[in-house]
Amino acid sequence: MSLLRYHFVFCPKRRRKVVVGNVATRLRDLLTEKAAERGWEIVALEIMPDHVHLFLGTDPDVSPTQVMHALKGYTSRVLREEFPELRSMPSLWTRSYWVSTAGNVSAEVIERYIAEQKTRD
Repeated sequence: MSLLRYHFVFCPKRRRKVVVGNVATRLRDLLTEKAAERGWEIVALEIMPDHVHLFLGTDPDVSPTQVMHALKGYTSRVLREEFPELRSMPSLWTRSYWVSTAGNVSAEVIERYIAEQKTRD
């Protein structure tokens, strides 16, 4: 048995600050729901107005591309249905994302970094 942990960062299109209030709350719920459905473990999650940090554990047969495709596609569809103001954007998320494994630093360092995002300016 093995487990991979990925640190993802992804942003709304044009890094717009739209992930706030009820949108941020609903995004957290949707990410948690989809991760549970797929059997992935959310180790840490921090939602900022213009980007999302996600530290996620998954089996080695799941690629980072599959994770992002599942999470971004699902959340974009549902959020744009529920929040009409998001429909004016050509798409909710950018096609790109940043990902790293927890190999070079400990998982605790990544968790602390994500948790401290809200205290940064």
